[in-house]
Amino acid sequence: MDKSIIKKIAFLGGAGWEKGEKTYEDSFNVAKLLAENGYEVVNGGGPGVMRAATNGAHDGGGKVLAVTYHPNKPKKNYEGVDKDNHFDEEVYTLDYFDRTKVMLQNTDLHILFNGATGTISEFGMTWASSRIHEGDNKPIILYGAFWKELIKDFQEHMKLRPGEVELLKICTTPQEVLEYIEGLNKRNT
Repeated sequence: MDKSIIKKIAFLGGAGWEKGEKTYEDSFNVAKLLAENGYEVVNGGGPGVMRAATNGAHDGGGKVLAVTYHPNKPKKNYEGVDKDNHFDEEVYTLDYFDRTKVMLQNTDLHILFNGATGTISEFGMTWASSRIHEGDNKPIILYGAFWKELIKDFQEHMKLRPGEVELLKICTTPQEVLEYIEGLNKRNT
């Protein structure tokens, strides 16, 4: 793992979650707690987990950077930038995969919440990048107990290399996320 101090945290997850749903509230609560403790939130500027993270960070007194995707024409299955996601700063990208890449490159740790196909692609990109850059990799938190079964299925049905699963940390509460990040930062100072 990279020996730098963790400051900027990418929030990745589904755009379809609404206020009041567990995943939305989890993202909000994690972002709020992290912002209260001085961490910057970064997300894709969309609805769902992204808007929840922005709102949570603002409630926690923090700032939010959004790395947004602006396609050259409307895309049927892309949620777009959310007019209700009031982030503080924006980085524009013109390609969906560039958005994820820029977000992952400009953050120190990645948290993945429940989502759909976009979340699967983000998960694959961050996990592959961590494996390739092991030793200088960025930590990955998988938020929610459901990840345990998914990772177990990957181990059972995929050809994972030794050490790949150890690049992942499953957390189920905002406090557990904060304690994990603070523990990493203590080891890196």
